[in-house]
Amino acid sequence: MNSNISAGVKYRIGKSGFFKGAIIFFSFLCALPLFAILIYIAKEGITKINWAFFVNVPAPVGEAGGGIANALVGSLIIVAVAAIIAIPIGIMGGIYLSENRNSRLASWARFSVDIMQGTPSIVIGIVIYFWVVKPMGQLTNGNYTFTALSGSIALAMMMLPIVVRSTEETLKLLPPTLKEAGLALGLPYHKVILKIILPCGISGVLSGVILSVARIAGETAPLLFTAFGNSYFTTNIMKPMQSLPLLIFNYATSPYEDWHDLAWGASLILLVWVLLLNIITKIATRRWKVQL
Repeated sequence: MNSNISAGVKYRIGKSGFFKGAIIFFSFLCALPLFAILIYIAKEGITKINWAFFVNVPAPVGEAGGGIANALVGSLIIVAVAAIIAIPIGIMGGIYLSENRNSRLASWARFSVDIMQGTPSIVIGIVIYFWVVKPMGQLTNGNYTFTALSGSIALAMMMLPIVVRSTEETLKLLPPTLKEAGLALGLPYHKVILKIILPCGISGVLSGVILSVARIAGETAPLLFTAFGNSYFTTNIMKPMQSLPLLIFNYATSPYEDWHDLAWGASLILLVWVLLLNIITKIATRRWKVQL
């Protein structure tokens, strides 16, 4: 009897160890492409980065040197304007969906958000091209007016679903007693939402905001139809503006070796930017964890 029991225990322990090893192995296989990409981009891009790389604009064809200052500033401006547009609307939309879970309007809004989240970025770029770029051109000189603002609008549309759903799902996790306690103390409904419910769910809301920024930081397709790119330094959002994804796309497909070097360096900067945003998300989530 004891031998049978020990044999069964050994079999289960062996099977458990086998599946544990298989899980670790396949997890490593999933992470291997990421590490390969990180190492390759770091190896190719680190040698191209210096101080001039950050403070200079791209040099003309045939001249050595140059930098990505226009693309760095352009990316920051385009993403910042997109965040200013999308974050307030997304948070308010998420609050509405969490507070009106069973209404017909909330159901349709939730369905629309899910559809938007799965819409290809190039489709959003084409839509903004016909909604914003062409009408703005018709109101001015008749030519198509590519602007950083239209690029920000396209990226804001991509941010919205992430912010809305993260806000909604976070606020759903909060116990209803929080809102009941605030209302019982005589606070107006809007103050209960803004000063009790929203601060308690700041972890998930902030995570969704940062993840949405990381999501749009590397988008190229919408900007091809909207911001269009600019070889010169500009901070005017009503003019075409360069960005890191556009610079990488244009220079990586060019026949010039110097431009390839700029593309590798810009790729490393963009990769580090996205990684930092994801690390900040993890830290913020742990710092302001929702307590249930």
